[in-house]
Amino acid sequence: MKNAVAEIVTFALADTVKSADFVEISKGTETFVRSLPGFVHRQLSEGEDGKWTDYVIWDSMEAAKSAAEAFMKAECAGALMTAIAPDSVNMRHENVLWKMAA
Repeated sequence: MKNAVAEIVTFALADTVKSADFVEISKGTETFVRSLPGFVHRQLSEGEDGKWTDYVIWDSMEAAKSAAEAFMKAECAGALMTAIAPDSVNMRHENVLWKMAA
């Protein structure tokens, strides 16, 4: 994974959305995300403070940025975006410099 890129999105849920419901909504994007060129891995976590992190690995910066653009236009993204508090979103792309395997 020499040129891998991490897409890291942190956010809070909208007030009316429960954690278990958000996980199910996120699963609804799986087929679309898997179909995008350069997809490697994705994981979703919730911190003790209620903040969430969606962590996606892409095989290049080009794939990551293209995927972010495509996702915003995808039909499956609507429910996900509605479930997130809009002012809480922070997205960044970072080059993966080292990976420690299990």
